[in-house]
Amino acid sequence: MDYDLIVIGSGPGGYVAAIRASQLGLKTAIIEKESLGGICLNWGCIPTKALLKSAQVFEYLNHSQDYGIKINGTGEVDFGAVVKRSRGVADGMSKGVQFLMKKNKIDVINGFGKLKSKGVVEVKLNDGSTKQITAKSIIIATGGRSRELPNIKQDGVKVIGYRQAMVLPKQPKSMVVVGSGAIGIEFAYFYNSIGTKVTVVEYLNNIVPLEDEEVSIGLQRILKKQGINILTNANVESVDSSGELCKVSIKTATGTEVIEAEIVLSAVGISTNIEGIGLEENGVKTDRGKVLVDDYYKTNVEGVYAIGDIVKGQALAHVASAEGIICVEKIAGQNPHPLDYNNIPGCTYCSPEVASVGYTEKAAKEAGYEIKVGKFPFSASGKASAAGAKDGFVKLIFDAKYGEFLGAHMLGYNVTEMIAEVVTARKLEATGHEIIKSVHPHPTMSEAVMEAAAAAYGEVIHL
Repeated sequence: MDYDLIVIGSGPGGYVAAIRASQLGLKTAIIEKESLGGICLNWGCIPTKALLKSAQVFEYLNHSQDYGIKINGTGEVDFGAVVKRSRGVADGMSKGVQFLMKKNKIDVINGFGKLKSKGVVEVKLNDGSTKQITAKSIIIATGGRSRELPNIKQDGVKVIGYRQAMVLPKQPKSMVVVGSGAIGIEFAYFYNSIGTKVTVVEYLNNIVPLEDEEVSIGLQRILKKQGINILTNANVESVDSSGELCKVSIKTATGTEVIEAEIVLSAVGISTNIEGIGLEENGVKTDRGKVLVDDYYKTNVEGVYAIGDIVKGQALAHVASAEGIICVEKIAGQNPHPLDYNNIPGCTYCSPEVASVGYTEKAAKEAGYEIKVGKFPFSASGKASAAGAKDGFVKLIFDAKYGEFLGAHMLGYNVTEMIAEVVTARKLEATGHEIIKSVHPHPTMSEAVMEAAAAAYGEVIHL
């Protein structure tokens, strides 16, 4: 065998798995057809956050008088420079992964990897040639791409996916965003903040539909106040992109309306990249676009594993990384614990931010729990008032019988940094009263976690 392990795909699942394998003494190679870091580093998590930061800076400039600061003249968005900065951040992160590959003595093979037979991967190299490499174990980490609906065909110019949305040649004056999950809402916030007229169309009752209902309703109210047009219980029936503007036909509860926009962004989820990589030929079982694996990401075929967006669980970068580490540790003969998918934090980086983990209030009740719920609004937080960020709240859910920490749902400034406290507390099986008795620093946004826990038990001080 050429290697102990071959990893196909270098996103946050693949490259993390490769590094952990090297740490554990496995001779490792990684195959990547584009740039190291995959979609997350190059076209997803990282560059979008750079775009969002530019939008937030622009908003600060526009509201500087709220902080007692006068600026002569008005701020202006240089869209090309905003995009260029975002690409520079992504390129820097990709170069960082290149450094980590060299540091950990991982062979990087640039090309398209495909399972050929037991222990054999065929790589169509980027120079057009083909080679075969062998390994005892193979991890497939090929990730996902923008999902395309039959009635919203993407042409990459007027009707686009998230990838094109990051590098448009010029700022559109108007945009329809189809789908209000994290990707859709983040782009809606970004473009609206820099002056694009944005309409969001969501098929379900609420935006960010996986979140607790109170968070969804609260965020929708704030985004509408910011100027975003939001249509829920709405369905895009067709998009006519033949003219100068796209004509988007939308069926709503009150009838059908047509909205014209320069750009239509389809943000209705992802499709998995499992085509053409040798799964069927080698008997690897799949179901509805997902590779079937056990708790340690082993497929039904000996020596073949799969992680990330192509398997069960949330399609999130940090999930893929965690899965990669567990998978590799199992391959190396260790005994890692299976991943607890009910303790995975989810974040949406609009402004205000959304962060959550565990049960929503509705899900906890449906699971049969008798619950205690505590909420603390940031309007009562000294730090939030000082920061000019009083929108939002922290909502915590506990089991009434044993005090088990069932879930947390946050809407507000910087809450994506705060959610890790709850993930750790739930991992350590902390109870509501243990959160209350954990002294939080003052003044901080994170005090709201302690206060919300206290509110659940009738002990809140600052409400």
